[in-house]
Amino acid sequence: MDDLRTRMLEAASELLDSSPDRDISTRAVCEAVGVGAPVLYRLFGDKNGLLSAVVDHGFEKYLTVKRVTRPSEDPVADVAAGWDNHVAFAQQHPTVYRMMYSPALSAVPKAAHEAFELLRGLLERCAEAGRLRVPVDAAAQTIMSASVGVALSVVTQPDVYTDEGLPARVRDAVFSSVFVDKPAEPEPPASLATTSLQLKAILAADPGTELVEPEVHLLQHWLDRLAKA
Repeated sequence: MDDLRTRMLEAASELLDSSPDRDISTRAVCEAVGVGAPVLYRLFGDKNGLLSAVVDHGFEKYLTVKRVTRPSEDPVADVAAGWDNHVAFAQQHPTVYRMMYSPALSAVPKAAHEAFELLRGLLERCAEAGRLRVPVDAAAQTIMSASVGVALSVVTQPDVYTDEGLPARVRDAVFSSVFVDKPAEPEPPASLATTSLQLKAILAADPGTELVEPEVHLLQHWLDRLAKA
């Protein structure tokens, strides 16, 4: 039964993406897989139930690739590849993608949260590599909102957004505000003690911070201990 359900979801997705008016009939879906209407209603309840399942199925297809993608040595390159794959998925499945990110959804699908957390995981690696210029959450929100925005623009208004290079230019503009350029020549990693001393010196030279005085003293105390470790 699960195989039949998957085949019906695949058929519905293909019919939606090829439909000029971005709509399908339950009859067309049933005919595509060779079953009667009672089967569809037993599996999905009604057309709205079918379309809701199509959204979940679309996210599942989108996330399957992300879950198994092995990280490279360059986490920023991995984020760029994720952006490009996101836009490519939208272009390959324009109607389903519109439904996945439709403001008309009564609730945000759990898979959308998973996609966001996968991006956060990549950005945590970028932070560890010293490549982020903004906090992880701010970077994740910036990149996700921009990638969804440009993808929706391309698939909803193809007659307006005709420039094939647009997604890459938006990506590069966003990345320039989020990431720090990789040094031309790799530098040896600093020791924890060295980094602690450097941070302490910077704090002493420019105490302008959102920390209150007791917090500054506590931070200096921690840095002293790390420097002596």
